[in-house]
Amino acid sequence: MSIAEVKKNAEQRMQKSIETLKGDLAKVRTGRAHPGILDHVMVDYYGTPTQISQVANITLVDARTIGVQPWEKKMVAAVEKAIRESDLGLNPATHGDLIRVPTPPLTEERRKEMVKLVKGEAEDAKVAVRNIRRDANESLKKLVKDKACSEDDERRAQDDVQKLTDRFVVEIDKLVAEKEKDVLTV
Repeated sequence: MSIAEVKKNAEQRMQKSIETLKGDLAKVRTGRAHPGILDHVMVDYYGTPTQISQVANITLVDARTIGVQPWEKKMVAAVEKAIRESDLGLNPATHGDLIRVPTPPLTEERRKEMVKLVKGEAEDAKVAVRNIRRDANESLKKLVKDKACSEDDERRAQDDVQKLTDRFVVEIDKLVAEKEKDVLTV
């Protein structure tokens, strides 16, 4: 493994951490309805736990209501049950073969809890990025030990990895600030 490979690997892994954070933040509810909050809801599809997006069409009916239309009429009750039993605190109502899921407005207390959750997700992402930095630095030290590069090259590479880490931490902070603003907007 070369210095360039170590840096490239670290950057790719840090980018994956950012993508994971974006996915986690998408699940955090803001005051508006959005189909992404149902992404992790699992439906019992003929005995197999399946993501709701795999058995139904999810759309926005209006700013506060999500429409879920199962592709099979038999699945309406199972989808409604899965949404009701999820940890989202939603109460779906069935109208024929369309399930309407109204999202209740968030209270001030609930908004503050959401902000804490967002900050926790951000801290997890930062820890992941720092762990990647540590792994990259250990790989660089191993290269010096194996006489694959000089100590000067290792020092420069460590500085590059640190700059990379700083860049991703700033990106995490930016994502969290946007989400926090979204959550606190009434």
